[in-house]
Amino acid sequence: MTGTTRSSADLSERRRRLLFRSWHRGIRETDLLLGRFADAHIGDMTDGDLDEYERLLDVPDHDIYGWVTGEIAIPTSHHTGLLDRIRTFHATSGEIR
Repeated sequence: MTGTTRSSADLSERRRRLLFRSWHRGIRETDLLLGRFADAHIGDMTDGDLDEYERLLDVPDHDIYGWVTGEIAIPTSHHTGLLDRIRTFHATSGEIR
């Protein structure tokens, strides 16, 4: 069971792959952080967002979890608009304002 609530039927192959990777990280907490965001926004991400997201998915789970929860400072090399959107998404119970 992945936890995803979104169908991938209408997604491109790249977006389906990223959605799958979001829910299959290895640490359940990170699966939930990235998977919930991907469920809500994978369909409306730009190509630039997708590039940033692919790069983020290559980061170890503990770093992503710490960055999103605010427990670890985000290094400049990874502090992107997309990561800010992910943090805002979770800080506002899944709503980006």
